[in-house]
Amino acid sequence: NPAARIESPKPGLHLPEVLTVEEVQRMFDAIDVTAPLGRRNRAMLEVLYGSGLRVSELCSLERRRVFLDKAYLIVEGKGSKERMVPMSEVSVEQIELYLDERWQSGDPVKRGEEDYLFLNSRGAHLSRVMIFYIVRDLAEAAGIKKTISPHTLRHSFATHLLEGGANLRAIQQMLGHESIATTEI
Repeated sequence: NPAARIESPKPGLHLPEVLTVEEVQRMFDAIDVTAPLGRRNRAMLEVLYGSGLRVSELCSLERRRVFLDKAYLIVEGKGSKERMVPMSEVSVEQIELYLDERWQSGDPVKRGEEDYLFLNSRGAHLSRVMIFYIVRDLAEAAGIKKTISPHTLRHSFATHLLEGGANLRAIQQMLGHESIATTEI
């Protein structure tokens, strides 16, 4: 076969989808905070985008690891490695509003789920799939045609920080990447 010794071309790198700052804002604006779970969704999206968390980190985020007075949280990332991540003032404000609303509603919390920050309507912590659906539905409500997931918000967070002049090493630490090469992508 004359083509047997010809090397095939290497596939190009697929860059992850990224939202513009305006698209992220449209998603925030699409949340009806007066609706049941609207406050939760707003706080959740603020933390997901504003701190660049992985969806699994958001699902397992415990209240005792969120320090609203100091505006940071501690997450357990891949390989059970803990890292400290800053939160924006808006994230802190939205979490406080969500917790106030949750406390005032008196909604029941399932046994063993008391420590989790974000709960579903039945009092259990959110699953990765549920967060995926919430993000997808918000993007649709905001008129965003891109195919996005919670991870898209993480990529957008990093891209917007980089565009704003943030140090790549600082972004690497906030994202919890082992290698700077992963952050560069």
